[in-house]
Amino acid sequence: MDVYWLEQAESDVPVEDHWLNVSEAARLNAMRFAKRRADWRLGRWAAKCAVATYLDVPRHLQALANIEIRPAPSGAPEVFILDTPAPASISLSHRDGTALCAVAPSGVALGCDLELVEPRSDAFIADYFTAEEQALVARMSLEDRPRLLALLWSAKESALKALGAGLRLDTRSVVVTVVDALQRCGESGGKVAEDTALSFQQSCVNSWRPLQVRYIEGHNFCGWWQQTGNLLRTLVAVPPPLPPTPLALQTASRTST
Repeated sequence: MDVYWLEQAESDVPVEDHWLNVSEAARLNAMRFAKRRADWRLGRWAAKCAVATYLDVPRHLQALANIEIRPAPSGAPEVFILDTPAPASISLSHRDGTALCAVAPSGVALGCDLELVEPRSDAFIADYFTAEEQALVARMSLEDRPRLLALLWSAKESALKALGAGLRLDTRSVVVTVVDALQRCGESGGKVAEDTALSFQQSCVNSWRPLQVRYIEGHNFCGWWQQTGNLLRTLVAVPPPLPPTPLALQTASRTST
């Protein structure tokens, strides 16, 4: 299954708000704190640009105002165009002035997340990771540990979004496996190679690498992760996705799967 992604920075967002519809503008105006307003605008801008490019609809400001990103009862974003559900599923994440939007066909369970690669405490590891994941972290060198922790945490966030629950679920209810680079997620009935510290250390920065997240209630999510600079991103979906395709704003993208 094809999935697509787009990232936007705060500098990409127009100063004016003409690309928001009336209800979105009202919601923005009700926000008290500047950072919350900036993050919300950035996320909505990235989502509207991604949806417009994915569906091959105009991207001028008035056309973008016809696209509305509404929160579902679960809090997950849903896409409407002129009050009609759009044929697209999306997931949103923002971190450190960057927003990521993943797009797939409607009905797909989809989740994405952005994380900074940064040191995390032993208490954080003990509180949020399973014994299996903690053992993997313990095998990792101190140099590589921040990247692995960012990956594990981001993949958990992506899976919890795909489940429609977010952090309302215990993060230990989803278990992350970093899949061997030579085995595609979903082959052999969903079986994947056992993760090793060596395969993680040899993974290439900037390329998408496979992962799997197992939910203890029985769901398995296949997905991908990528790092550029200090920013790490993950994406998971059901059905299993192909490596994510970037959306080029100047080029119309296909909506077929």
